[in-house]
Formats: sequence, C-alpha cells, structure tokens
Amino acid sequence: MSRKQQLLKRHRRNKRIGLLVGLLLLVVIGIWVAWWLPFVLGVLAWVAHEAWFADHLFYAPNEDYQYRFSADAEVGAVRLEGGRLLVDSALDADATLVLAIRVKSRWLGRFLDPAIELSGGTSTDRQVFERGVNGVRYLNLSGLAPALVAGELRLRGRFCRLLGAPRLWAWATADYAAQRVMVIAPHADDAELAAFGLYSQADKPWIVTLTAGEIDAEHYQHMGLDPAEASRLKGRLRAWDSIAVPRWAGVPEAHCVQLGYFCLQLPAMRATPDQPVASREANLSDIRLFRQFNPFPLPADVDGLPTWNNLLADLRQLLLTARPEVIVLPHPVIDPHPDHICAQQAVIEALQGLEWQPTTVLGYANHLHDNDRWPMGDAGAGIALPPQFDEGLELTPCSLSLSLEQQRDKAMALGMMHDLQPAPPLKRRVRRWLQRVLAGRAQSPYGENEFFRKAVRRHELFWRLGKDK
Repeated sequence: MSRKQQLLKRHRRNKRIGLLVGLLLLVVIGIWVAWWLPFVLGVLAWVAHEAWFADHLFYAPNEDYQYRFSADAEVGAVRLEGGRLLVDSALDADATLVLAIRVKSRWLGRFLDPAIELSGGTSTDRQVFERGVNGVRYLNLSGLAPALVAGELRLRGRFCRLLGAPRLWAWATADYAAQRVMVIAPHADDAELAAFGLYSQADKPWIVTLTAGEIDAEHYQHMGLDPAEASRLKGRLRAWDSIAVPRWAGVPEAHCVQLGYFCLQLPAMRATPDQPVASREANLSDIRLFRQFNPFPLPADVDGLPTWNNLLADLRQLLLTARPEVIVLPHPVIDPHPDHICAQQAVIEALQGLEWQPTTVLGYANHLHDNDRWPMGDAGAGIALPPQFDEGLELTPCSLSLSLEQQRDKAMALGMMHDLQPAPPLKRRVRRWLQRVLAGRAQSPYGENEFFRKAVRRHELFWRLGKDK
C-alpha cells in the first residue's frame, strides 16, 4: 500500500469515528433537549464540513515545510521592511526564486484561505496556503526578479501575517525551449497538466504517453455500453487525445507517440518484466488497439504484449530516435501515483547503457501524498512550493513563467481532453457551491474539472533530477 493510500485510509477511519461520535451526541441532544434540534444541527454540521473541512490535508497546518536547498543558491542580505522585500544582490530576470518565510493565519484565515499578495511594477500575484497555517512556507517569486531588484516588490498577508526573517534562494534557469525536449506522460493529459507551457515553446518537442488510461469508464457506460466496451472506447479516445492535443501547441504529429499500455498495470508489469499484464477493465491483453495513431512502428508492435520488457524496448527506440537533451517526467518522490513512479523508473532503466543520454532531467508532480488541493489558490495564480517534510532530500526547483495567453492556450488544450470533460458528481458540485458562497473560493473560468484550477497557473514547477550534464 502506498503512503498516500495509508494516509487516506487513516483519514477515512478518523472521519468515521468523528461521524459516530457526532451521531451519538445528536441522539443525546434529541432525547434531552428537543427532538427536532438534531436534524437542524446535523444539516448545519454537514454544511460546515463541506465548506471548511472537506479538504484532504494529511498534515497539521502548523507544521513547518522542511526543504533543503544547496547552500550556494542562497541569496544574502534579504529583508522585509514596511511590506517591501529588499535584496542587495543582482538577480537574473529568468531565475527561479524561492522565498521562505513564516506565515501565521489570522482568526478569519481558519475559514477563508490565507494568501500572500505579491505586487511590484506591472506584476501581481496571490499565493494561497492552508487554512489555519502557522509555519514556514515557500513562496515562488519566479518572474518577479525585476520588481524585487528595483525594490518595488511588496508582500501583503490576506487573512494571515508574515513573521520572522525571510530567506531567498535563486537558481539560473536554462533556455530549455531551445533544446530537444521529450515529455513522458504516464496518461493522456499528464504532459499538458505539467508541461504544456514548456513543450509549446520548445523548438523540437516530443510527447510520449505510456498508457491508454482506459479504466474508470462509468461515463461511457451511461451511453449503454457494457464495462469492457466502455473501457475500450475510453482508451481509444484518450489515445487519440494524446496524439491530437499536442498538435494544438505545434508539436509535429511525427513527434507524438502513444504506447498503449494499460492503466494502473505498470507496477505489476515491472514486478514480472517478461509476463504480460492485461487491462483491468477492457478485457484486453493486446496493446495494439491503442497504438493505431502512432506515426511509426515500435518494437512492441510485433506481438502487442503488455510487458515491462516491451515497454523498455519501446522507450529505448524512442530515446535513440528523438535524442532528447531535456527529459521531463514524474518526480519519483513527490508524485505518489503508482503509474507515475513506474514511468520514471522505466525511463531511467531504459537509459542505462544507452548510447544517448540527456543533459537535463526535470521531474514534475501532478499529484501529492498529503494535500489533494495543491497547488492551492485560484487559476492564474502562482504556484507556491508543495508540502515537503523530508529535510534529508535536497531539491532544486525550476519554475517557468507563463503569460496569460499561454495559460489560456493550456486551458484550451486541457478542455480538449475527453477525461476532463464530464461534469463532476453532484456531491462535488454542491461542495464547490458551498465553498464559493461560504469560503470565498472562486471557480476556474476554464472548466469544472479541478485540474483547470490546479494546472492553469502563471508558473509550471519542475525539479531538476541530478546535475545537468
């Protein structure tokens, strides 16, 4: 069981215990006070839960985030005076900038999302943190270097205060768009969620999607299809999406590849590398149904078997064909999705002993272990660094800035993805309405799916894996 599954299991257990205690308390109130009062209190308690306590947050808001960065990246003589952040050093305009500071929620910040508002010159941003926050947090100041160097960058707490001395780190960011970039997507839409801004600007981008993403096809069962038919239809649609949507960003069709392996089966494939692992729901053990849009043949086309060895052979051919200088893939520690972990492992294994090696490997996280709402805040806002509590892990962030036009193009790309189009369940829609009315949370203007809020931001955040060669 993954760490995230363990945390979710514990969260649900605690929730059931809390619900049982609440029900017993309501029964006592109904017996000793008034029979109708438990119904009123029950409704109010449910509304309060949906508005303020429904986030999956598997740590205490008063815990300090714990990051370890290289000492040579820290910028000295940084101070916060009268709401202005001041620095004496020169900074590159495209540098990745991270500011550590203690954020303490005000009483209203327990019900409305605390935020740090950043303003300077023509730039404004708002980065949001957990309700009730009281600890060290890491703001992403990338793109704000000119205002910071000019002494014009102001920080203002909204429903929170800034305490203590700030610390600033800066990393030079290479022009990755001028290099050959290959984005590894475990599922259709992962490349767009994590790196649309990067690959849409790249001169020679490649998009390689590992799985068809055919499971959880209830939406298509409502059309009258049986589960296996619905799963195959969903897989075919997502396979098409993985090939067609990158064309919106100008990626050549010849550089879009769908490998067609089965969703959530990569861990089982890795455990038994030479054994085929069939789809969980599509009643399929041949991956070629989902590879029909590929621009050229690959090794696994010969037998269509969903094995780890076939996946490695496919990846090796693609790496030798594309010769990417920059590979973008899921981060092996920060992103806990099992297919994402295996996607990273497959690429690293395929590179072993290969005559071509990338100069840069960037990791991304479309999912987290302990905060399902991250990146917190509204669409269009910056991406503050995620929760991190392993101080032994040295990380090097790399943040790319997206213009409003690029954000809109990214939103349209996500809107073309069939998996993000169905309306959320009724319970989720009601919850979001209550959060808009009672907690002040805005809906994304681009779509109902939560990824329109999470992914369409002024930053795309990556992590350098290893040293650039």
